[in-house]
Formats: sequence, C-alpha cells, structure tokens
Amino acid sequence: MLNKNTIFFTLLLFVPVSIAAHFLEWGSTVVFITSGLAILPLAAFMGTATEEIAVVVGPSLGGLLNATFGNATELIIALIALNAGLVDVVKATITGSIISNLLLVMGFSMLLGGLRYKEQEFQPTMARVNASSMNLAVIAILVPTAVDATSSGISEPILQKLSAAVAIVLILVYGLTLLFSMKTHSYLFDVGMAENDLEEMAEANFAVDDAKHKPNLWLWVGLLLVITLVVAYESELLVDTLEEATAKLGLTALFTGVIVLPVIGNAAEHATAVTVAMKNKMDLSVSVAVGSSLQIALFVAPVLVLAGWALGQPMDLNFNPFELVAVAVSVLIANSISSDGNSNWLEGILLLAAYLVLALAFYFHPVIEGLG
Repeated sequence: MLNKNTIFFTLLLFVPVSIAAHFLEWGSTVVFITSGLAILPLAAFMGTATEEIAVVVGPSLGGLLNATFGNATELIIALIALNAGLVDVVKATITGSIISNLLLVMGFSMLLGGLRYKEQEFQPTMARVNASSMNLAVIAILVPTAVDATSSGISEPILQKLSAAVAIVLILVYGLTLLFSMKTHSYLFDVGMAENDLEEMAEANFAVDDAKHKPNLWLWVGLLLVITLVVAYESELLVDTLEEATAKLGLTALFTGVIVLPVIGNAAEHATAVTVAMKNKMDLSVSVAVGSSLQIALFVAPVLVLAGWALGQPMDLNFNPFELVAVAVSVLIANSISSDGNSNWLEGILLLAAYLVLALAFYFHPVIEGLG
C-alpha cells in the first residue's frame, strides 16, 4: 500500500516535467497542471525541513519557525501572483485557504478519525481561543468591505491606507497569539498532546526515523533554502499560465483561486492533519487545521497587503462580498462544531458538506470583472 512518503517522492518527478513543459512549449494547460503537482511534494519537504530545524533550535524558536513557515508555499504563490498584478486572485486564494482549512481539512480529519474512533476529544479551551481569533479575522475583512459598500465615492488609496492600518493591527495580534500559545499559556495547547513525542511528529511529517537524533542544522537550512527557490520558480510557472490554462479548462480564476490553489499550497498540511487524527491525536489535528487558517488571516493576508503597497499593486482587504460570506459561514460552522471539545464522523461530514456547497457556489458564480 502506498504511504504518504512514497506518493510525495513520486510527485517530485513533476518538477523536471514542468520545467521541460515550459521550455519545450507544451502548452499553458500542461505547464499549469504539472507545476501545480510539482508544488505538492515541495511544500511537504519544506515542512519536513522546518520540523528538522525546529528539533535543533529548541521548542520556543522551533515553534516560531513552524508558525512562520507554516504557510510559506501559499505566501510564495500569492506574492508572485500579486507581483503579476493578479490582485483578485490573491484575495480569492486567501479566502480559499481559510475555508479549506476550516472545512475541508478539519472535515476529513473528523470523518476519518471518527470512523476509526467513535468519539475523539480535544481541548475546548484551545478551540474557544481559536474561535475568538477567527472572529477577529472576519471582522478585519468585513470592516474595509463595509466601508466601501457604505461610502459613496471612496477612493482606492483611502481603502489601501485603511487596509494597511488594519493589517498592522492583525500582525500585532498574530504575534500576541504566538506569545499566548507558546509562552504564557502553552499548557493549554500541550494538554492531550503529551504522548505525541518527537518521533510521532516526525512520522506525521515524514521526517527522520529516529526523533532523538539531532539533525544536521546547516544541511536542513540549506535544503530549506533550495526548496524555497524551487517553489518560487514553480509558482512563477503556475501563475504565468493560470489565466490561459483555467480558461481552457473551463474554470474561472475565482474558482481557481478559492478552490484549486489553496489545495495545492496546503496539501502537505492537509495530509499531516488527517494522519494524526487517524492516530487519535485530535488536539494536534485541530491545531494544524485551525492554526493554519489563523496564520492565513492574521499574518499572510496582512503581509500581502503591505507587500502590495511596496510593489505598487492595489492590494487591500476589500473582498468580494460573496468571499466574505463564505469565510463568515466557514468560521461559524467550524466554531459551532469545535466548541464542545469532541468530534465524530458525522461532524466531519457536516464540515465537508459545507465545503462542497461553497465549492459549487464558487464554480457557478458568474464571471466578474477582474476574475474572469
């Protein structure tokens, strides 16, 4: 039976295939598909390298490193798309990343974990803290959109200034959440995960076989650098062919940004969350899924707003109203299901059904200017 490691190593073959497709001009669709498949294992190995470095540098710095690089692949793809002027696609990717983690990842984790174990438990206190943070993220996205909707003739520069100010607040809050979870109240996040030693963490991220062995720091730092550069190159191939390829495939850029790109960028984390859930480590699974959503909302999105300012691209937090509805609905149902601190397979089905409904809505959503 194929395991996760074998699948990701096999997918590495698409790295040279995508490069060949680009230089031999095999067509935008082939380049788009192969570069997307190539990013899947690269994202996984980036996570592995980060985990290995974290083992050497210790829990505090390692936790910060994991938090910083948790969504590095998505950030790279978004930055390249932003530099290419695909601002609306970047916003769609932010939306999709949040809803895919809350609904798709947590849904599969609760479903597959629930089929193996009748009920699984996780820390309700942690769930409530994460729920409050996600509510803040929804408010932060809602405010610029509401200002634009309720103000006649507001200029784009004003919206960008408002978004930049909100982005700074969100980054500060993100820093404080890291302080809360890794320092002042770390015990809340450790309960239920004590048995999940380094060896199991390594297995979840297909790292070293012997977790007690300290990895070669500089080897993994160098590997992380190389992988990051390859991810950046593959992301550029993906973004360059995105509009033409999606048009040929009959997909709108809105659907691609919300559904397709987040799955590509998050595949490794998705696999990790589901793997640990099937080992009855639901605390860790929920932490991966919700933590990734929080990082997107409180760190990645604000960084992209500030990066847009620096790159001269009109990136702001004024989202498509339907994207805002999708995020709000996802946060609402995820908070409702996770608030009691236990899960079962039916709750997983409910989350997956909500994701499927939203995915269908985005697929049939009429093409709008800027997202055609």
